[in-house]
Amino acid sequence: MATATFRFYEELNDFLAPERRYREFGAPCARGATTKHMIEALGVPHTEVELILVNGDSVDFARQLREGDRVAVYPRFESLDVTPLLRVRAAPLRDPRFVADAHLGGLARLLRMAGFDTLYRNDFHDRELAAIAQHEGRILLSRDRELLKHRGITHGCYVHALEPPRQLQELVRRLDLGRLLRPFSLCLECNAPLQPVSKQQVLERLPPAVRLHQERFTTCPLCGRIYWQGSHWQRMQALLAGTLESAAP
Repeated sequence: MATATFRFYEELNDFLAPERRYREFGAPCARGATTKHMIEALGVPHTEVELILVNGDSVDFARQLREGDRVAVYPRFESLDVTPLLRVRAAPLRDPRFVADAHLGGLARLLRMAGFDTLYRNDFHDRELAAIAQHEGRILLSRDRELLKHRGITHGCYVHALEPPRQLQELVRRLDLGRLLRPFSLCLECNAPLQPVSKQQVLERLPPAVRLHQERFTTCPLCGRIYWQGSHWQRMQALLAGTLESAAP
């Protein structure tokens, strides 16, 4: 058995026991233990990790730990290109698309509102979620730490906040999503891109007050829902503005 020294950075500390947060600490490693094995044994899902340095060198998850190794573990760098250093996966994530587990339906709607391709069904099983994340290159969003440790998943986020608006703020801040927002470009129900439609085409389907006061409309080509800039749109605008303000440095 070997003893290695570990240091976790930024939000990865949230997964550690309190006495191990924001400091170096030693931990015994079983013979043949890899960086992935030890990182997850200490409580951190490997999907949260973007960069591992052992004795100053970038390594992958299969690196076996030896006596005296010093291990530094970093979360994803969405606003910094660390491609030359990467060993744990082929490339950093630059096209954030998501799949959310059954407990995050409210967050999924808000992400779609902000313009982020987000798959969601309340009957997805864990294996389906893992397969979708793996084969479609999506970030798996979950509050289940064990699900995020699934070996086939390369990118995932443990969502700490409990309320959907707070969850959206958390992701925008952690993944530097503010520059990528495309509000009101996706259907909140179907996740399909919205298309402009003339008022005349949808006139018979509009409430009387909307006919009088609104002129611009979009529609979902899958479910047929119609969207306009009413009071709901204004509330969503305010929510997005607050999200960007809270995520600003």
